[in-house]
Amino acid sequence: MDEKTAELRDIFIETTGSDTVTERQSDRRGSLADVEDPEAVRARVAELVGQMRERFEFRTDLADDQLVSLVVGYYHGDSDEELATDLDIGPDEIRSARFDLHLVRDADRDTPFDYDRLEKLVANDRSDEEIADELDTEVDVVRLFRPVAAADLRSTRVNHRFRDDFSDLLTDEALSENLTEETRKTGLREATEDIETDVSF
Repeated sequence: MDEKTAELRDIFIETTGSDTVTERQSDRRGSLADVEDPEAVRARVAELVGQMRERFEFRTDLADDQLVSLVVGYYHGDSDEELATDLDIGPDEIRSARFDLHLVRDADRDTPFDYDRLEKLVANDRSDEEIADELDTEVDVVRLFRPVAAADLRSTRVNHRFRDDFSDLLTDEALSENLTEETRKTGLREATEDIETDVSF
């Protein structure tokens, strides 16, 4: 500890009466990363999805169960194509649903222009045409990336609360693996429920 750091520490102790800066910053509120029960975790994810649906306007009409499975698969590392296969919907709808849930991949932000500028223009409610002119690009390109910036802005306005809560719940690798396997089994079971079997031996 150098002299400057020691001085700052002494000032902190005199001011607060404690030499503890924080209480376990790594423990976020509501963390269930140590929970072994996949059903309990899915129930908590469903609760968060419900809160988001009440607070934001979703662009997709997927059921909550599908959205929960999407969140689980996303944090398991599944691509949009894999999620689309598991949920039997198109990759474009998966992409839109991810944005509804504030789940933005780094690759989504890989724009041919400065992404921060796009975000500021979207925040200022500029039209697609105005943004295209400002960024010297095509309107179709703006329409492709605007939902990304809008999702990031919605997340920022709530201090990334939902992203953080999802991450706390699902970043435990073993738990994520278990949940994903359960999701796929459930999807397969539902897909075969209506199939009539007629097998004779």
